[in-house]
Amino acid sequence: MTIDSTITEISIKGNLEQFLIVLSVSLSVATISRIFSWFRQIPYTLLLVIVGLGLAFVDIRLVDLSPELILEIFLPPLLFEAAWNIRWRSLKDSFLPVTLFAIIGVIISVMGVAFALSQYTSLSLATALLVGASLSATDPVSVVALFRELGASKRLTILMEGESLFNDGVAVVAFVLLVGIPLGTQEFSLPTTIMQFLTFVGVGVGIGCVIGFGISYLTQRFDLPLVEQSLTLVSAYGTYVVTEELGGSGVIGVVTVGMILGNFGSRIGMNPRTRLLVSEFWEFLAFFVNSIVFLLIGDQINFASLSKHFDLIIVAIAAVLVTRAIAIFGLGNISNILGKLQINFREQTILWWGGLRGSVSIALALSVPALVSGRQEIIDIVFGVVLFTLLVQGLSTQWLLQVLNLIGDQPLKQEYSELLARRVALKRVLDYLESNEIPPEIDPEFYRYQQGLVKGELHSIEDKIEKMNREHDNLRSLTMEQLREQMLDIEADTYAEFIRAGKLNENLSPVMQEIMVQADYKA
Repeated sequence: MTIDSTITEISIKGNLEQFLIVLSVSLSVATISRIFSWFRQIPYTLLLVIVGLGLAFVDIRLVDLSPELILEIFLPPLLFEAAWNIRWRSLKDSFLPVTLFAIIGVIISVMGVAFALSQYTSLSLATALLVGASLSATDPVSVVALFRELGASKRLTILMEGESLFNDGVAVVAFVLLVGIPLGTQEFSLPTTIMQFLTFVGVGVGIGCVIGFGISYLTQRFDLPLVEQSLTLVSAYGTYVVTEELGGSGVIGVVTVGMILGNFGSRIGMNPRTRLLVSEFWEFLAFFVNSIVFLLIGDQINFASLSKHFDLIIVAIAAVLVTRAIAIFGLGNISNILGKLQINFREQTILWWGGLRGSVSIALALSVPALVSGRQEIIDIVFGVVLFTLLVQGLSTQWLLQVLNLIGDQPLKQEYSELLARRVALKRVLDYLESNEIPPEIDPEFYRYQQGLVKGELHSIEDKIEKMNREHDNLRSLTMEQLREQMLDIEADTYAEFIRAGKLNENLSPVMQEIMVQADYKA
């Protein structure tokens, strides 16, 4: 055995041990947060950051967090999972404010943070611009999870999640365009910058569309759940790598392919069981990756270096809060004037305070070339701001939701929706038992006993539904809404079945295409 191979084996073993330690700590924290009631008050991702901080304080470093690790390994699955689950039907109603927040909002953030740091600290404008670009990417994983758990409105969740999806891509593109300025490899020119921006975004969207629609039509040819699940994983990483190699934005590419497969490909190319398997797979993968990323963010904090640049961090925190307020309240009111969706002041307030920074900001800061003057200051500022947003803003978001009375009746609607779903499922079971002949090897008495159990459970559920309808009149509108959505789903599934069977051409009429896009199997 050669020396090189021995070193390689030792390195692989060491990396595997590090990975297992990180995974064990992450999953232990996530489990504890579900078992003990006190810890449930803290979103588990923030709890992971706190544990990571504790490890950093006693100088236990689990693993080196490189930008490549986040950007190329962790970021694609997180972006794909969010894009897969966001419904175009819900997003299109919020498209104007989301677009304003994700594009104009990023510009306001970059310029505002850069201006504050260059005016009130010793940082140069070029360095300050990189800090602004790094901190313009929002990462509301904890906030969105809190929204869903507490029952905040679906519209508020879509606004927060939709903005994050798109502004991550815009922030990364802005960072790439600005990173050459302090190196002296390029000069800032508005026409050139706009053209480069459009190129990055255009290539990302184009490649995402090609891969997304390609896989959508490919999965029509077969019904192999594990293969289709694997194709979504390949599409997430493959789109990122290919887009980056061709000079586009990998983030934009992954978001595009995720939305296409989640809203279109899963409809025409996957049966309901496969769609459920793929969704559960991505839910697990997002949980798995988030558990690791947020622990490592806390673990990478260097307290000595942060205290050295405390004044820079304070200025940056103030600038981030002010620019976020300008973007949300200013652009939100513009959206209210121009669009149909009205975002009230309370919702704007929670969007402002819930604009946390996280993994993307950390990755961008760490990817600053070593030759850039002030690289350590950039990293410390970004880490300090991320820490503030996660711990201060993240931990106080639940309190703010309660103060603003934005915790609605979503838990009640969820319970009612589950009862409606169970009623439909049990009726189908009962229809099956009553419409099929009893197999000779099954005791008729046992068959009748099972029918009685199902009828009893069905009667109990119908009583609960009737009671909830008497006590809460607003639930009747939910029943009618679900009926409309179910009718749309049946129509779309029928078209998809004809396409898979080859009885309907893939080049659908505009009317059919609209129905396919609007249908939401997770409504």
